[in-house]
Amino acid sequence: MSKKFYVIWKGAKTGIFNTWPEVQQHTAGRSDAQYMGFESKYEAESAFASTYTKALMQRSLSKKGGKTAAPTSTRKTTSTAKGTATSKSVTTSPNAKSDIEIYCDGACSPNPGKSGTGLAVYEHGKVTSLYYGLYLANGTNNTAELNGLLSSFQIAQHFIERNKTAGTDYSICILSDSKYSIDCITKWAKGWQAKGWTRGKGEEVKNLALVQQCYALYKTIQSKITIRHVKGHANIEGNELADRMAVLARKQQQENMTRYAEAIDIKAILAMESG
Repeated sequence: MSKKFYVIWKGAKTGIFNTWPEVQQHTAGRSDAQYMGFESKYEAESAFASTYTKALMQRSLSKKGGKTAAPTSTRKTTSTAKGTATSKSVTTSPNAKSDIEIYCDGACSPNPGKSGTGLAVYEHGKVTSLYYGLYLANGTNNTAELNGLLSSFQIAQHFIERNKTAGTDYSICILSDSKYSIDCITKWAKGWQAKGWTRGKGEEVKNLALVQQCYALYKTIQSKITIRHVKGHANIEGNELADRMAVLARKQQQENMTRYAEAIDIKAILAMESG
């Protein structure tokens, strides 16, 4: 049954809404959007009076012991096409193993230094949107990659809600070339949380706030997604496009995650500066 009340903490308009189309209207094209559905108006009002992160934490706790996580695959991806990515003008994902594929990547120069994050979204094998942003003047490769996972989870959440409304069951896969960010969320975070968000003996978890936010959202959607590791700079189109967007975010110092507004010319984008 579809939820009847939706809270938007971050979007074109914030507040409590009664229909999913309203949520889409105010969050479409914004991978930094923050929203969630609730069964009752009371729950929605209580959540809106608090924060998105706290609502995520509460939901993940309520689901503890529920559905098991979808498997995380680290299979190597190989391309059967010869030549470099810059010579291609195709618009199909070379993986095409899932209905929805979200590639994420981060760029930082120097490290630490100016960083940005990029995404490439494929629907049924065709790239449909690109995103760039989350510029940090004092970022790192790892924070940029974690931001990529977090933004990918937010976009995946949008597709999951769309699936519910449309009655579809499209598979969703998130692809990253960062083993660090994947392992942080799918392997290590559970243990860190059990130890009071330390690595044991009181050792600090790096990028803790970002890891906590990413893990909280991951736990609410993990049964609906898969996460795959792909090799970086290996002429995998989606990964290369996300890389170019990450560099664009860094160069333009784009703080908010924003949709790439120009026509998606694969060849021209791949010719842009890489990270």
